Amino acid sequence: MRTLVVVIGLLLCGLASLAADLSGTWSADVVLDAGNGTAKFVLTQKGDALSGTYTGALGESKVAGTVKGNQVEWAFENADAGKVVYKGTLDGEKIKGTVDYGSVGKGTFTAQKK
Repeated sequence: MRTLVVVIGLLLCGLASLAADLSGTWSADVVLDAGNGTAKFVLTQKGDALSGTYTGALGESKVAGTVKGNQVEWAFENADAGKVVYKGTLDGEKIKGTVDYGSVGKGTFTAQKK
């Protein structure tokens, strides 16, 4: 019985890591205190690490972040806004969460994988 529990646990862990692959292009609808906009992210996931690029109202920047199960976080630096941080929950090919655009303001986002 103990072996069965261990095997099931390992399978579930494996499935969780497979389900959380964020590699690809994402379009994020962003709602901030200062207004609304759309951001594009091209992300690459290797294990729990994320890297990629942001393109949007603040120009273009390199992003870095992490994936822990279905919880994701990534950030980039911008000369005008400062540090920009996205935190969200992955649900299929959507991510919903909060965003802190430094001096520009805080808000929410919904991203869809393209």
